[in-house]
Amino acid sequence: MRIAEITRKTNETNIVLRLNLDGTGVALLEYPIGFMAHMLNAFAKHGLFDIELRAQGDLEVDQHHLVEDTGITLGQAFTQALGERRGICRVGSCLYPMDETLARAACDLSGRGFLVFDTGISGIPLVSAGADGTSRPFQTDTIADFWQGFASACGCSLHLDILRGRSDHHKIEALFKAAARALRAACQIDSRNPSQIPSTKGTLDAQGIMIC
Repeated sequence: MRIAEITRKTNETNIVLRLNLDGTGVALLEYPIGFMAHMLNAFAKHGLFDIELRAQGDLEVDQHHLVEDTGITLGQAFTQALGERRGICRVGSCLYPMDETLARAACDLSGRGFLVFDTGISGIPLVSAGADGTSRPFQTDTIADFWQGFASACGCSLHLDILRGRSDHHKIEALFKAAARALRAACQIDSRNPSQIPSTKGTLDAQGIMIC
């Protein structure tokens, strides 16, 4: 069973995450940022990953700490669940169209964390109304921090691009769905090579990765 449980507690955030790589796409989320909860739910659904997540953060400062630490924690969970990465397909990619937007994701579970993020996201906050009618902006510039934290902690070379698009909401959502499907392909067991580590080096070790 490729399952991981990670607890990350700092002076800024408190995150508990359980990940099943071989799930059915169920997300059970207690997450205080509505837009990110929406993205994580889409990630689980399209990757067929089961995710249980409880998170708190210093939102009175801003959203950066919690969003970035969520990416780090998710990446650590992938590293733990994948183990020595024996038998995986290792690489995956996806072109994901969402209305006017076309997103591209490509990943290599190489053990080396690297992110290329070329998205044209404006950085202008997305604003929604809470149940009490108050405005709740989401800091779109934190999306790059989420994926940087994920790629570093996962030991994954990850390229995320928006080839065309207008809406920041569509760009971000298409990226999460494309990344989920690329990672789903990379994580799946290769039926032709289920017992070997897919590397001429003989290792895809990401255990030495330290994320503060």
